Amino acid sequence: MFKLPFWQVGLIAGLLVWFLLPDSLCYAQEAAKSGAGLDASAIYKIGLGFSAAFAIAATVCGAAYAVGRIGSAALGAAAEKPELLTRSILFVALAEGLAVLGFAIAMMLIQKM
Repeated sequence: MFKLPFWQVGLIAGLLVWFLLPDSLCYAQEAAKSGAGLDASAIYKIGLGFSAAFAIAATVCGAAYAVGRIGSAALGAAAEKPELLTRSILFVALAEGLAVLGFAIAMMLIQKM
């Protein structure tokens, strides 16, 4: 079975964070170039960008860990009792739903920018 180590999951989540922050980084660079300093709306937008990135990174890391643990236990149980496979797929789907909810929260935060 293919299983990612936890540091690789963190690396993937870090890459997701990096690609979710271009708007907030552009606001910070634009304010630094103009020399006017950061006003309240720019700080608010940067905070929203970091919050969205943290929300998706935390939920993806948690979901990856949960799916890895639940999936391996589910396949072990299904090897001994095949009738448990449908019930165990439900638990894996619930763990995967954590990442979907984090993505939805991140999108709602990005829409407020």
